[in-house]
Amino acid sequence: MIKAENLTKVFNRNLVAVDHITFSVREGEVFGFLGPNGAGKTTTINMLITVLKPTEGAASVLGFDVVKQANEVRKVIGVVPQEYTADEDLTGYENIMLCADLYGIPRDVAKQRALELLELVELSDFKDKRVETYSGGMRRRLELACGLINRPKVLFLDEPTLGLDVQTRAATWEYIRRLKNEYGMTLFMTTHYLEEADVLCDRIAIIDHGKIVVTGSPSELKDSLGGDIITITVKENADVTSVIQSVENVKEVRKENGAYRVKAANGEVTAPIIIEALRKKGYTVTRLSLTEPTLNEVYLEYTGRAFRNTEESRMEFMAQRFQLWRARRR
Repeated sequence: MIKAENLTKVFNRNLVAVDHITFSVREGEVFGFLGPNGAGKTTTINMLITVLKPTEGAASVLGFDVVKQANEVRKVIGVVPQEYTADEDLTGYENIMLCADLYGIPRDVAKQRALELLELVELSDFKDKRVETYSGGMRRRLELACGLINRPKVLFLDEPTLGLDVQTRAATWEYIRRLKNEYGMTLFMTTHYLEEADVLCDRIAIIDHGKIVVTGSPSELKDSLGGDIITITVKENADVTSVIQSVENVKEVRKENGAYRVKAANGEVTAPIIIEALRKKGYTVTRLSLTEPTLNEVYLEYTGRAFRNTEESRMEFMAQRFQLWRARRR
C-alpha cells in the first residue's frame, strides 16, 4: 500500500530531517512510526501525503508516485494531522461537509456519510454545536471523522492522541481498531507513546534522528532482545561487570549511569544467582529490578539510550520547529 525507498528530506541544504529511509506498509495493517519529537515522523508523513516534496528517493501510495501523481494520491488517502484544523466558527456537521466539498463529493452522498461518521465517533448529539464549544477529545474525534469523509483506502494519523487524557486516548484507540478490523483500512500512524505503538501497531519502524534503526512487530522487536532485563546497583564504587558476566544465563552486561543493565535468560532464576555471586566477592546490591523486554528496552538496545531520555524540553522542541519553519520559508 505504501512504499518508500531512500526517502530523504533536507531543509535549507543542511538540516536533514529524514535520512534515506526505506520501508513498506502492507494492506490492512496498522504501521507505526515510533520516535521522539524531532525524529522525522511528521516530515515523513508530509512527504507521503504530498505536502512536501522529497529531496531524494521515491515513495508511492497504492502505486501512485507521491511527486508525479500527487493528485491521485490525495484522492485515495485520508489525513488526521497533529494540529487541530477544524473551523471553530462552524458546527461539527458543517466541518465534515466542508471537507466533503473539498473532495468534490456530491451533496446527497456527503450528507449521509457525515451522519454516519458523526455516529462512528460519537458526536451525533453535538453535530449542530459550534466547534469552539468542543473539548479536546471531541475535536480529535471530529478530525478523525473529517479524515474519513472520502472513504480513504489509506489513513494517515499524525500523533493521533497527542495531548489527550487517558480516557479519551483509550477511546481513540478503539476507533482506530474499528477502522482496521471492521473496515479493513490500512493505517499509517506516528507516535511517541510506547504503549500506543505496542497496543495498536501490527508493525513498527523505530526512527531516530531521521533514520530507521529497526522494523518489526512489537513482539518481534521485544523478542530480539533475547531475554529479560535485570537492572542492578551496587553500594561499592567498583566495576563488577566481570562478576555479573560470569554468571550462567547472563548474555550481556552494560554499565549505564552507575547501574548495570543485564540481559539474561530466565531472569527470575538468574537474578538471585547474580546477587549471590556479588555477595561472595564482597559487593552489596542496593537495588535490583527485573522486567520483561519492553519497547523502551528495544529503543535502548538499538539507539544506545532510553526512549524517555530522548524527549526534548518544550523550549528545545519549539526552537527546532522554528528552525524548520525558517528553512522551509527560504
